[in-house]
Amino acid sequence: MKSSGKNISLTSYDDIFMAEESHDDPKREKIVEIALSELHPFKNHPFRVVDDERMRETAESIKDYGVLVPGIVRPRPEGGYEIIAGHRRKRASELAGKETMPVIVRNLDDDAAIIIMVDSNLQRENILPSERAFALKMKMEAVKRQGERTDLTSCQIGTKFRADTAVADGTGDSARTIQRFIRLTNLIPPLLDMVDEKKIAFSPAVELSYLKPEEQRALLDGIDKQQVTPSFSQAQRIKKGSQEGILSPEKMEEILSEVKKPPRKDVESSPPSPPSIINRLESQDKPMEVSGFIQLPIEPFLKFIPKSLFQQQGPESQEKLTKLFLKMAELYKKFIEKKRSQVK
Repeated sequence: MKSSGKNISLTSYDDIFMAEESHDDPKREKIVEIALSELHPFKNHPFRVVDDERMRETAESIKDYGVLVPGIVRPRPEGGYEIIAGHRRKRASELAGKETMPVIVRNLDDDAAIIIMVDSNLQRENILPSERAFALKMKMEAVKRQGERTDLTSCQIGTKFRADTAVADGTGDSARTIQRFIRLTNLIPPLLDMVDEKKIAFSPAVELSYLKPEEQRALLDGIDKQQVTPSFSQAQRIKKGSQEGILSPEKMEEILSEVKKPPRKDVESSPPSPPSIINRLESQDKPMEVSGFIQLPIEPFLKFIPKSLFQQQGPESQEKLTKLFLKMAELYKKFIEKKRSQVK
């Protein structure tokens, strides 16, 4: 491996905070200054480093106070160092005109490095769904590989190792949520961009992730033509069509073109709404069907209902009317049944 020792020097504050008896401890991690040109991004780093307002604020802070929290790196076989934690700090140091950055050098294998890289970045705010998805997928795969190695797993014999549960620990999310985020990595880039831009909601996006790549491209064309994005129920139907082998571009456009309506009430199993009762009372003097079980002659009962009740507004008065008419219908039904029994 190419040596990079000429670019490393101990920082002064490292000695200030180091206990006297640990100065000669070779196992103790030391903070060192490494040239920015020797620091390289982590392979397949899933988090974006953007020159936005936050980055400019970080650069100003580094210009005034330096990098207060050192990064974490590991040596590269081809020379230099791979950044595990500190990609944004390195970029901000460049913008601040710095030539070096304080880091801690660790000798880590790939899986341990991935887990530290993901965990250190998931603590940040404003992480995009795509960033979280690919980061969790990388950690899941690393944890699975570690779980397969008996020297790294503490599971008892007979206990099934659950990588999703291990990844979920400490994140505040359930194993199911972790799985759903990882599903997003199956979306084609244009659809995943729409999730990041909040044009497609998370739950519909998870459903669409089950589509084949060619179906996703056809869906993208349909979204462009219809100028709409699928709701959760529409995404479920599109997914079902794909699983049943009946999905076509025309079918997707047909689903997307549907007007999204609020859920309909079951009018057959529910009593008429109060406004409906009042309107029908005012417009007819024929017997009225209430709740679908009896024909109620309204005229004989109107004189027993205070007129003020019809003039009152609000859910409370409407509820009183509903209960009143239902009660009248119930009594009238008993009256009719009694009459019929007398005839028999």
